[in-house]
Amino acid sequence: MFNQKGSEMSKSLAEFIGTFTLVLFGCGSAVIAGADIGLFGISFAFGLALIGMAYGIGPVSGCHINPAVSLGVWAAGRMSLSSAIQYIVAQLLGGIAAAFVLLIIASGKADYSVAVNGLGQNGWGAGYLGEYTMGAAFMFEAVATFIFMVVILGSTGSAGTPAIAGLAIGLTLVVIHLVGINITGVSVNPARSVGPALFAGTTAISQLWLFIVAPILGAVAAGLVFKTGMLDGAQ
Repeated sequence: MFNQKGSEMSKSLAEFIGTFTLVLFGCGSAVIAGADIGLFGISFAFGLALIGMAYGIGPVSGCHINPAVSLGVWAAGRMSLSSAIQYIVAQLLGGIAAAFVLLIIASGKADYSVAVNGLGQNGWGAGYLGEYTMGAAFMFEAVATFIFMVVILGSTGSAGTPAIAGLAIGLTLVVIHLVGINITGVSVNPARSVGPALFAGTTAISQLWLFIVAPILGAVAAGLVFKTGMLDGAQ
């Protein structure tokens, strides 16, 4: 993504902090402030958190803060698999840590219950937001991540404009949330899904596979499109 000047250790730390921030403020906006800010506010919380981190840690690690994005960048030939794995470990740890911190904060309110109020976990089916089917959830997550990855790779490629790439990527995440919150709560990011699911209970954990598989398929597909040169003008 962005030009990266950090050491391997600083890149991992940056990815941990970036993912932590995205999950804490994105999921936190739903859990703590959702009744006040609604779907529109939650969508912007995720997008603005990403924009902030893009400019804060982008020069260090590239600000992937998403395992699907790291695998998409790898599929596009822009990073090694070993580096992608290093990023993914840091991202997953960041997402889990953020969900744990959010749980502690939310539990400070007397009437909060993770079983009732949740932790911003993703899902589908009966009892979850718009009650969309598994097929609809999978299709949305795969297609939305593909589009998200196209914006990321195009805006950070040699023909892109790095100075505004973070803004373009963040606003794309806002649009994805505006459309998709009622479908799946929006993942497009396995680390964003893993953290809350681990603390939210059995249903979230049983459905977690979709929010790992679908985003990865979408991101890798976009990466391969760029690698094959089908979008030459964006490279």
